[in-house]
Amino acid sequence: MDFIELAKNRYSVRKYQDREIEQEKLEYVLEAGRIAPSAVNFQPWRFIVAREAGMKEKICATYNRDWIKAAPAIIVLCGVHGEAWRRADGKDHCDIDVAIAADHMTLAAVEMGLGSCWVCNFDSMALTKALRLPKGTEPAVLLPIGYPADSADPERHGDKRKAEGEIIFWDSVPEN
Repeated sequence: MDFIELAKNRYSVRKYQDREIEQEKLEYVLEAGRIAPSAVNFQPWRFIVAREAGMKEKICATYNRDWIKAAPAIIVLCGVHGEAWRRADGKDHCDIDVAIAADHMTLAAVEMGLGSCWVCNFDSMALTKALRLPKGTEPAVLLPIGYPADSADPERHGDKRKAEGEIIFWDSVPEN
């Protein structure tokens, strides 16, 4: 499968089969995140993998949606702001770096026949406390992962994405 086909097959999976993920597939997904690019290669991230019921319960308690409980694993992608590169104007690139790693993981999951869903609408403070994260380590993304129990049309992007002319500008600056 070429890259565009892979990207089109990625969708937000919210229904999972009751099936464990093979260790090698989970490690493959994590490796995709580990090797993701980051600003100045600082890699300001930590990936916490929850597979045991007790750990998953702590995470699920910070996100008020029942569907996440069916995922056989949840990866918590955390940013360590003190390890992130800062641009000359002070902009912290930690969140950008974690997002790149998360994107690599979601695409690697598709390649392995797995599905995932970016989740950012969780109680970050409660999760930080529940996981006893060190100071300066912030949970940024929950990535439930498993075998999808549903599917999505890979051609859905034709009407669910902005037209090229709305977002691509060749040798010009867009007008406000």
